[in-house]
Amino acid sequence: MQERTPIFTPVLMVGCFIIMVSFAVRASFGVFQIPIAEEFGWLRTEFSLAIAIQNLAWGVGQPIFGAVAEKIGDRRAIIIGAVVYALGLILSANSGTPLEHQAYAWLVGFGIAGTGFGVILAVVGRAASDENRSMSLAIVTAAGSAGQVFGAPTAEWMLTFLSWQSTFFVFAVVILAMTLTLPLMRAPAMASKAELEESLGQILVKAFRDPSYTLIFLGFFSCGYQLAFITAHFPAFVTEMCGPILAGGVLHNIGITTTSALGAVAISLIGLANIAGTLAAGWAGKRYSKKYLLAGIYVGRTVIAAMFIMFPITPVTVILFSVGMGALWLATVPLTSGLVAHIYGLRYMGTLYGIVFFSHQLGSFMGVWLGGRMYDAYGNYEAVWWIGVAVGAFSAIVHLPIREKRLAGLVTA
Repeated sequence: MQERTPIFTPVLMVGCFIIMVSFAVRASFGVFQIPIAEEFGWLRTEFSLAIAIQNLAWGVGQPIFGAVAEKIGDRRAIIIGAVVYALGLILSANSGTPLEHQAYAWLVGFGIAGTGFGVILAVVGRAASDENRSMSLAIVTAAGSAGQVFGAPTAEWMLTFLSWQSTFFVFAVVILAMTLTLPLMRAPAMASKAELEESLGQILVKAFRDPSYTLIFLGFFSCGYQLAFITAHFPAFVTEMCGPILAGGVLHNIGITTTSALGAVAISLIGLANIAGTLAAGWAGKRYSKKYLLAGIYVGRTVIAAMFIMFPITPVTVILFSVGMGALWLATVPLTSGLVAHIYGLRYMGTLYGIVFFSHQLGSFMGVWLGGRMYDAYGNYEAVWWIGVAVGAFSAIVHLPIREKRLAGLVTA
């Protein structure tokens, strides 16, 4: 009887911890939207553009850090990412103009790339057995959601006794401290001799010529658009839409007494629901077609977003939306990264997934920036929501023609 390979390895556990901390900080930025804008008297567009640039930089940096990790090692790439992340936070805390915030957002975004999915999923994917890979990728992704559960509420709590500048400093220290766990992340060898015979350039040419890779790239756009818009603008959206209705009632009785608290709780609930949703996606990805699962997730998101904006927005519908959307929030990540690994192999998974992730971050940039731009122009977020519904439907459709089989002539793990 063949011995089963354990799923919870040191590589997986350290990867989960780093993703959780990195995403806890990243998920909290929406909480700072109103405090920073009010302190400096900025339009909503100004800080929104900084967050949008941060997401774009994350997308640009993801394939770069994937290639760096494949060249000099995963742990060194993560350390570089953490240092850049912390530096961006410290400089942002000392900035007082929109241009400074937007410039330093590039550093924060690159730092997130170095401590985020591209590097961590690649190393965990290589360390996992074929039997455990889908679930291992899902567990790491769920760890990102766990960070989101406490990231926004922690930032909201810290702002009750610290300035937003001091909160940024604390976050920078936490980001640097998480690298102390890296000695435990002893990843397997980067590649076998057979895999090294195939260069990154050859792999990229084959992937770029494959229509399925293009469809995966296009399909990931809406995921970034929806997630980034909600993370950056939902706390402010909830604060403004639910203010007149929150006083009294059940939510007031359980301690949600302000609309800013409700906004932070909503982001936390999304992360909490997604832990279960992402683990379910990892379980299903091992048993069913990943492309059809992805199409189903995008259909679900489209329906939930459309229903939320069509009905009256109340604290109760905010919570229901958060749980429903949260169940599908990052469920796309283990399926998309697993699809890339399955079709194109593990040797250059970090770079290939990083390029696909750039589409995700283009969507993130558009979602965050359009949110601020249209709010300033029209005084509400309705048009941005409906664009999100449309791109979600588009993503559901483009996943259907993907050929879910290993690319012919490709050396795979």
